[in-house]
Amino acid sequence: MKKSQEVVADPYSEAMSIALYALAPRAKSRDELHKQLLKRGVESDIANTVLDSLELQGLLNDLEFAKLWSESRQRAKKLSKRVIAGELRTKGVSQDIINEVIEEIDDESEYNQAFTLAQRKYNSIAHLDPEVVYRRISGLLARKGYGHGICARIMRELTGVN
Repeated sequence: MKKSQEVVADPYSEAMSIALYALAPRAKSRDELHKQLLKRGVESDIANTVLDSLELQGLLNDLEFAKLWSESRQRAKKLSKRVIAGELRTKGVSQDIINEVIEEIDDESEYNQAFTLAQRKYNSIAHLDPEVVYRRISGLLARKGYGHGICARIMRELTGVN
């Protein structure tokens, strides 16, 4: 009669598998991945060892993650620097890296992005009352994280009103 044997994977290999599967759909920050490992029951010291190994292999890099995140959020969601910085903060990216990434977004490209967004909205609602147009566009820009100054400048350019 044979005894059934359980195969027990070592905790490091199991943690590495969890981390690699977590990185498959999209890049993550070190902090995000650390939290995910802890949530899956990996001990903190093993999690840190796995994360260090992934960094050495170039599979985990907070600066690269932050740059990709910023580019993606600007392109797809037309978000402002302020909102992107807040999102990176919640993802556990260090303030130094956030500052570096945000400094790469120049004010003029941010303005152009906001203008394009507002112009698209304006084209679909220009027939409405001017107060409604202003309210809807300024609301849209505010939700994307743009300040009142940018909104006022864009509205002047779109409507030709000073």
